[in-house]
Amino acid sequence: MNRTSSTQSRTAVSQKTENPAPSFRVIPLGGMEEIGKNFTIIECEDDLIIIDCGIKFPDDEMYGIDFVIPDFSYLDDKLNRIRGLFLTHGHEDHIGAIPYFIKRFGNIPIYGTKLTIGLLQNKIAEHKLESEANLNNVNYGSVVTVKGFMVEFVMTNHSIPDSAALLIKCAGGTIFHTGDFKVDLTPVDNQRIDLARIAEAGTFGIDLLISDSTNAEKPGHTASEKTIGVVFEQLFTQAAKKRIIVASFSTNIHRIQQIFDAARVHRRKVAVIGRSMVNVVKVAKEMKYLKFKDSILIDVSDIGQYPAEQLVLLTTGSQGEPMSALSRMASGEHRQAKINSNDFVIISASPIPGNEKTVAFVISDLIKQGAEVVYQGATDVHVSGHGSQNDLELILALTRPRCFVPCHGEYKMLYAHAEIAKQLGVKEENINIMQNGQVLEITKDGSKIVEQLNVGITLVDGSGIGDIGSIVLRDRKKLSEGGLFVISATIDNEKIIAGPSILSRGFIYMRGSADLLKEAKQISRDIIQSKLAEHASLQDIKSNLKSSMDTYLFGKTMRKPVVMPIIMKAE
Repeated sequence: MNRTSSTQSRTAVSQKTENPAPSFRVIPLGGMEEIGKNFTIIECEDDLIIIDCGIKFPDDEMYGIDFVIPDFSYLDDKLNRIRGLFLTHGHEDHIGAIPYFIKRFGNIPIYGTKLTIGLLQNKIAEHKLESEANLNNVNYGSVVTVKGFMVEFVMTNHSIPDSAALLIKCAGGTIFHTGDFKVDLTPVDNQRIDLARIAEAGTFGIDLLISDSTNAEKPGHTASEKTIGVVFEQLFTQAAKKRIIVASFSTNIHRIQQIFDAARVHRRKVAVIGRSMVNVVKVAKEMKYLKFKDSILIDVSDIGQYPAEQLVLLTTGSQGEPMSALSRMASGEHRQAKINSNDFVIISASPIPGNEKTVAFVISDLIKQGAEVVYQGATDVHVSGHGSQNDLELILALTRPRCFVPCHGEYKMLYAHAEIAKQLGVKEENINIMQNGQVLEITKDGSKIVEQLNVGITLVDGSGIGDIGSIVLRDRKKLSEGGLFVISATIDNEKIIAGPSILSRGFIYMRGSADLLKEAKQISRDIIQSKLAEHASLQDIKSNLKSSMDTYLFGKTMRKPVVMPIIMKAE
């Protein structure tokens, strides 16, 4: 890796120069009009770099899908042009798709800060890709020089340590990508966003600002993470005689630190529950991002040895995920942690859009079992990791960009951020609300969308990557809505040898539907026999049987199961 962190190099990234090739292109393949799947390409001349490579969790109608990753196909014929993958921080929506990227493109150099690379190493190991991964640690202020680009990592604040903005210089101009950020002047780890460096870069000129829009609709400043420590102290005092259970994002290490701090003050032991929480706490402790004495930590199997008032259970499940530890506790299915009236549950997160119902169900189930539950809205037990309107205004004012692209948000968030940029003096014609697959060209005259690529999404289902498409999802949706109705029979060229028999799943209760099943069998028998008399093909018999049974079942039940005829010819 060719990297330098000298003052001369920092100046080189900042300075405005005459552009020998006065243009570059920005191509987001994820992260626009959505939260998740962040993946942005920057192209200049014959070189390109990528910013982030994340996953998105499936929509409600993506039945059985584990998660969604970007469509990488645009890069298939550009492998020799990719100079590096640069990571802003270690959240799943920014690094989760990297194993699949490596499987497709090999050992492209990947650059990130210490914790980001540390979390990524665990992920790479799970996929057994250690020998193929080219991972590089980068310090704040360091400049990575690759062919065609210089990239500086600038300190920011977010809900995970070691988050960075990227100051990018290429022959066509200068780009500042904020990554996910907030302006926290009193962070838990005292690592403040480097506003001075951002302002310095702004004085030399930023051709394009790409900025986080998650909280663009929220007025004011986002509160400091440190305020949550005060809330925890109050809640731990309030629950002095109870067992405390805290659910949070596993990667919110500053939040986890404050939970350990409160446990220490109140002389409680901490048991960590949930695979992702256990993994992150282990990595963060080893890398010294979490600081606590080993004696405070106990194994979940030992919680029965301590009275309730001496315990804190730190768990996953703040988003109501069905298989998470908190959800299993709420449903009474967790083997080691059974909820009772002596539990005080703190859900220290706000629901991600789309998760509101599942979180509400978990809260209700916990309350039904007697627990006292504290959650966002009822109490201020969460602060966002994303900047609100005043924070976004500050970054725009410091960078003074010529062109602007809001990112990381649904359309309404991107629109709100674009309006803020307009108020801060960015010309309206140079503000672009982009869609995934659009190609934005930045020249000395401004910015414009020049192309729309035909890009989709890639669905990951178990070990299958991209082998599930719209037809399979449509079938899964129909099965979930109407169930399955199977008609099977064996025939020869003249008559029915066996059947027809009927099997139903998720459509009717067969024991209680004798009349319907009897009539359906007779209709099936008549259709098959009639078609055999006409010497119809096997496919024609199936098609007629399906069409007739669709009509019959809908007329009888007003429901549309998936009708599956299985007609076999005897040898």
